Amino acid sequence: DILKIDDAGIQVIMKEINMEDLVIGLKTATDELKEKLFSNMSERAGLMMKEDLESLGPKKISEVQKAQHKVIDVCKKLEEAGKLAMGGGADEMV
Repeated sequence: DILKIDDAGIQVIMKEINMEDLVIGLKTATDELKEKLFSNMSERAGLMMKEDLESLGPKKISEVQKAQHKVIDVCKKLEEAGKLAMGGGADEMV
């Protein structure tokens, strides 16, 4: 769950992810998730992404899901590389 990732982790993801995939993947995302991402971007970058989202025309659900899976794959690779901690749980840092 991306909402459980801390701000530093979100910033790592933002550096590694394809922005086009992110914009398409956010098409069906909750406002809470969008705000978490926007709050970890510069004001200008956040504004540009919001504009991209608003101007994005209708997309097939399969296309949105494909983009979301690409985002998740990047998160998993970062976690495996030790650059990102997702979700906490049993492996929570102390």
